[in-house]
Amino acid sequence: MRIALLGYGKMGKTIEEILIKRGHQIVFKADSSRQAKSENLINVDLAFEFSRPEAAFHNISICFDQRIPVVSGTTGWQDRMLDIKTRCTDEGQAFFYASNFSIGVNVFFAINKKLAEMLNNYCKFDVKIAEIHHANKLDEPSGTAISIANDIISVHRHYTSWTLNGEGEKTIPVTSTRKGTITGIHTVNYESKNDIIEIKHESKNREGFALGAVLASEFLLGKTGYFGMNDLLKIN
Repeated sequence: MRIALLGYGKMGKTIEEILIKRGHQIVFKADSSRQAKSENLINVDLAFEFSRPEAAFHNISICFDQRIPVVSGTTGWQDRMLDIKTRCTDEGQAFFYASNFSIGVNVFFAINKKLAEMLNNYCKFDVKIAEIHHANKLDEPSGTAISIANDIISVHRHYTSWTLNGEGEKTIPVTSTRKGTITGIHTVNYESKNDIIEIKHESKNREGFALGAVLASEFLLGKTGYFGMNDLLKIN
């Protein structure tokens, strides 16, 4: 494939390395602060959008105008996601989105959701979510933590929302820490008066995220619609 990289930070560079190893060609690169223009996207088969929240919707829209499939992992702009899904349906566009492309994290998502569903049927367990990332991460909480919380809310009758660094009735508290060079640690704690269940995922490096994104791009090519990691991994 001929690839455009919209967002050329650490993640974009790691994606580039894997793409080249797998025989793909990079035809355009833009750093995270640069918005794409239509003239940049000539002869592009697919675009990766890993820029900044303020640029993501513009970049995806420009790609769609050129009928270029997009794989995106940028978080913090999901208030415009309905517009993207509508264009996929109405125009036959192709879009793959994940807050986290790691295969391991998405297995973690599935385990967490199943656990929440099982505990919903028994005695009361209080849920807490904690995430830790490197000092340069911009969004807080992480998109991964938000996905974890939303998965619990979707299957657990006790919870209807989440809150950052706070508590409330029917609300899952999420704590965020930014320090050092930590790639990403996410922990979910379920506690009752009798016991504690804790599940944790820790990323060792960015390569797992980047490989998942590349696999998503190879999956997306030739398709139309809105897709996510459950589609790639065939998780119901």
